[in-house]
Amino acid sequence: MPTRSRRHFLRQLSTGLLAAPLVSEEGLTHLLTAPRSPRNANDRINIACIGLGIQGFSDLEAALQYPGVELVAGCDLYTGHLERFREVYGQDLFLTRDYREILARPDVDAVIVATPDHWHDTITIEALDAGKHVYCEKPLVQQLSEGHAVLAAERRNAGVLIVGSQRVSSILTEQAREIYRRGDLGQLVLVETFNDRFSALGAWQYSIPRDASPETVDWDTFLKDTPDLPFDAKRFFRWRNYRDYGTGVAGDLFVHLFSGSHRILDSLGPERIFSTGGLRYWKDGRDVPDVFIASCDYGEQDGHPAFNMQLRVNFVDGGGGGSRIRFVGTEGSLEVTGNRITLSRKSLSPAPGYGGWDTYNTFPSATRKEFEDWYRNQYPPAAPTVVGPTEWSYRTPEGYSDHVHHFANWFDAIRSGGKVVEDGAFGFRAAAPSLAANLSYFERRIVDWDPAEMVL
Repeated sequence: MPTRSRRHFLRQLSTGLLAAPLVSEEGLTHLLTAPRSPRNANDRINIACIGLGIQGFSDLEAALQYPGVELVAGCDLYTGHLERFREVYGQDLFLTRDYREILARPDVDAVIVATPDHWHDTITIEALDAGKHVYCEKPLVQQLSEGHAVLAAERRNAGVLIVGSQRVSSILTEQAREIYRRGDLGQLVLVETFNDRFSALGAWQYSIPRDASPETVDWDTFLKDTPDLPFDAKRFFRWRNYRDYGTGVAGDLFVHLFSGSHRILDSLGPERIFSTGGLRYWKDGRDVPDVFIASCDYGEQDGHPAFNMQLRVNFVDGGGGGSRIRFVGTEGSLEVTGNRITLSRKSLSPAPGYGGWDTYNTFPSATRKEFEDWYRNQYPPAAPTVVGPTEWSYRTPEGYSDHVHHFANWFDAIRSGGKVVEDGAFGFRAAAPSLAANLSYFERRIVDWDPAEMVL
């Protein structure tokens, strides 16, 4: 983050966030320390990006804000993406259609894997085995069966692997995590989430260049091990719409909801997943639903009680779209959106109530009086369990980017040999229930999942 923006950022934190007893000042200082400038040439990190579509360019914009990071190479299967890469980042950079040429370069320290989903596991494994650090876009894998091979590659290599669900690095996520750990919600019983969109681009109707053809696109490499089909520009540029190459709304959007929730709750994931939905509006040849709903059972984990989680993606949302995670407990609720968290607190008494629409009102007068006397003796008024304000809200400072923050976490770990917040296991535990939701939808069944061992 530029120095001026960072000063403004921390000044807002000191006057806003620290007004509430959440993360300690010492903890915030550690959490929000600016990326270290390179001390010498050996501190410089040379990166390359494999996959120069929408997410690849977005990742580079965030990554290159970190001091001492230098872009040296790019790879993509469409000539136009390579040409745009040169226009934006310089004419002298190395470009290729073959990712293996990137991995063979000794001047590349780390790679961003921003390809279609069906290439994630292969390139990530080969990059780790080639001695590179890897930022792999979510979901970590396209198929549940691919996860453990990636984790094995992570274990046998020194390279730092981080998965690109930047929400887990957000200061909002850290604040929500502290609120939950402090017990402000009481006992958690339900997590309600959605991630909706109301636009053609949001529903993956991405722009297709007029020069798209077998001459400008390496179609055979794109297909990988999927069915052999003649060139189809829609499948190449709108690959998220097809099960052969993508993971549907679950792999694109559920994974953000799972990863953010798992970080806040320190959860390994659900044990049972059931999903439903359908293709309601975008009947453009895609074979994945545009309305998708999942229900998950989370069992007891490390002393945390069991709860349920609901997820929804709606590409026909008339309200304009948006995303939210709402944690519901016995003493309050916590709502997390893209740039704000809101804590609302109200104690739930375990005592049975009376009055209003209760059957108490159907009793005769004498019986009502007898019941009132018994109730007051049996359930004397208790001191409120909620201490402090009943509602509190915090908004991220102007200029803050969890995307930049997530890359800073990766680069700091590369330089210091430290840990990342979303390593392979964390990323797989967010991807797996998303992929299990797809399995449930297409096979019309409940899917059982072992979140500890990460197996069906």
